Amino acid sequence: MSDPAPQVSIGEIFRAFLTIGATSLGGGVVGYLRSSLVGSLKWLDDETFVELLAICQSLPGLNASNMAILVGDRLRGGLGAAVALVGICLPGGLIMVAAAMALGSGLHDHPLVSAILRGVSAGAVGMVIYVTTQLGRKTIRRPADAVFAAATLVFVAVLHESVLLALAVVAPIATLWFRPRNTPEDRP
Repeated sequence: MSDPAPQVSIGEIFRAFLTIGATSLGGGVVGYLRSSLVGSLKWLDDETFVELLAICQSLPGLNASNMAILVGDRLRGGLGAAVALVGICLPGGLIMVAAAMALGSGLHDHPLVSAILRGVSAGAVGMVIYVTTQLGRKTIRRPADAVFAAATLVFVAVLHESVLLALAVVAPIATLWFRPRNTPEDRP
């Protein structure tokens, strides 16, 4: 991680993650996290965000909650992690309870509910495409970066293997490739 953590209060952490949790859409939450934490709040740089995201994706659980814990801990230790986790999970939890109650009452066949779900799905896909493009521009700088990204994509999208297996195969090879070397001429 490249930059030291900025000075942020516990209240700021809670408000930021509460806002993210209340306004992010499904799979697009990673894009929203990036635009908030790197873009508007400037609590992380892109390199740190990608490093934390890699840790989140290699652990069980939701990327968003894992990211909240890591960022909260980075900013204010264990209390920051706990507050960030509560902040990001609280709105979704309350909305899911309301949605479950609505579905239980027979609203799931209503055309307006179907239209809302389709709109949210399209928004989530757009966010994923946006963040993938943004992060790809900043992290895939050399041909070897592209090769390892493509290998991971092939594992998951073409061979239909799990992300964990793809990481278990590609990460050690990439680590060996990018390991520190003694002379600048030997570096990839």
